[in-house]
Amino acid sequence: MDKICIEELKIFAHHGVFEHENTNGQNFYVNAVLYTDTEKAGMLDELSCSVDYSKVCALLERVMTENTYRLIETAAQTAAEAVLREFPAVRAVDMEIRKPEAPIDMEFVSVSVKIHRGWHRAVIALGSNVGDSRRYITDAVEQLCACPQMRNVRCSELIVTKPYGYTNQDDFLNGAVLCETLLSPHGLLEFMQEIEKSAHRTREIHWGPRTLDLDLILYDEDIISDPDLIVPHPDMHNRTFVLKPVAELAPYYRHPVLGMTMMQLLERLEKK
Repeated sequence: MDKICIEELKIFAHHGVFEHENTNGQNFYVNAVLYTDTEKAGMLDELSCSVDYSKVCALLERVMTENTYRLIETAAQTAAEAVLREFPAVRAVDMEIRKPEAPIDMEFVSVSVKIHRGWHRAVIALGSNVGDSRRYITDAVEQLCACPQMRNVRCSELIVTKPYGYTNQDDFLNGAVLCETLLSPHGLLEFMQEIEKSAHRTREIHWGPRTLDLDLILYDEDIISDPDLIVPHPDMHNRTFVLKPVAELAPYYRHPVLGMTMMQLLERLEKK
């Protein structure tokens, strides 16, 4: 991926933990690396095919001057997300906020926060078999669409399926969502759990009845295994109610462990 670099953009703003920083203000310096594809712009010599860095600088100035943050971590996060939302051609960004006038009673050059943020592809499985299942799922998709850290949210057709694992319960309504997100895998998991909580989700029986179930199935090509999250979902390749909606949305999305596409996994499972 190509890079457009902005170095030492000087912005006078009012950020800091101490009151005098918010009142008096100080100079901040912003460094940004924009990850984008410049091939077409380079061949056609057309600004419309690239990212207008003067507009990026103007946006960074607005973010830094129209708000007051206690932490430069917040300033960096807000600036990075603003660039990524405002300029769709930017896939990722390195953002550094430098604070050379920080209130430190020692000799120093500068303190700064550097972060990397970008758009990630995620697949979320949806399920419900308690109450108005269609409404629970529709509300969940609407919350995903409304999240400022999400874009290009697409939902599959919803299908009725037999319960899996614990079979002494009503049929499920299942589907899947394909989206792009700025959230980390664990950040996305926390957001999904908040959506489940809003639907009064309880966990009384493993694989039991539920008003709403959201599972993070895939996240880019990442492989994650920790006490809170396993991605890809460890049993997705055995679940038709997961593979069928996912294959509808992204038939050629390749499972990072098994090496097969969603369509291939579905066809193999249906043959069994």
